[in-house]
Amino acid sequence: MFDLDGVLVDSEIWWDQVRIEFAASVGRVWTAADREAVMGSNTRQWGERMRRLLQIELAEEEIQRSVIEGMLERYKRLGPPEIEGAAEAVRQLAARYPVAVASSAPRILIEAALDGLGVRSLFGTVVSSDEVEAGKPHPDVYLRAAQGLGTRPEACLVVEDSINGLESARAAGMFAVLVPNASIPPPREAHATADLVLARLADLSELLAVGARNRG
Repeated sequence: MFDLDGVLVDSEIWWDQVRIEFAASVGRVWTAADREAVMGSNTRQWGERMRRLLQIELAEEEIQRSVIEGMLERYKRLGPPEIEGAAEAVRQLAARYPVAVASSAPRILIEAALDGLGVRSLFGTVVSSDEVEAGKPHPDVYLRAAQGLGTRPEACLVVEDSINGLESARAAGMFAVLVPNASIPPPREAHATADLVLARLADLSELLAVGARNRG
């Protein structure tokens, strides 16, 4: 199972830039601490947190709409910012295992990213945290993805780039792999939260291929 932002597409920096621009438009400043406070949240959660952190009177729905539209405009204008080798690693893994995406992003952005990468058809299920009760670090999105694949949570491996995502995977009873994002690296404690830390998603494909050959 894959997170999207920061794992398959280098879009964490886009989220941050869009929120910085939004904050500036209402006379506020979006900080690195604010970014950490919303990372991994679903749309309902980050809309509420942005309203509170920025201390503005706008409706949460208006905040959400502005940020999502800013992200969608970038996808349409620039295409998905693929992390080098990510799409090919997904293709290799999908040839051997059922794969899923479990992302905090709204579905419209997930679909834009996966379609742009040309990998949408490879995923047996795609789940947005907007479609479950609670976003990361709660386990809901990963448990829903396991249901979609028809597999037990303890049989699942999750690739994440954030501490909230790792905690979500661990809470779901899954094996959590950290592939740190170069644009917005996770805090050091994320390394201790993960079951395994890899430099690149391609390393996971290679590691599992070696394991499969050894078992054979």
